[in-house]
Amino acid sequence: MPALKLLKLPPPVAESWDWQMHAECRDVDGSLFFHPDNERGAARENRLVAAKTVCGQCAVREECLEYALESGERHGIWGGLSEDERTRVRRGQRRTSRS
Repeated sequence: MPALKLLKLPPPVAESWDWQMHAECRDVDGSLFFHPDNERGAARENRLVAAKTVCGQCAVREECLEYALESGERHGIWGGLSEDERTRVRRGQRRTSRS
């Protein structure tokens, strides 16, 4: 009889997401972090600044940004970075990994 190969199970999901329980944004209206359709100009800039201010005070900002980068999150402010800023970070990471 062939030897059984034991599989290593992934960690419990709750532990992987536990950082969210400590996020500063938990008590903030989520719409602050996601732009409405056709938002432009001063309204958009003011919302971005307000969202990034919340992120700037957050104890789990790094974990949040890491999640957004690893999962390819395409919308909203995560870890203090906008969609465009995260895209630039990912491009930089790809360039670095190719070098």
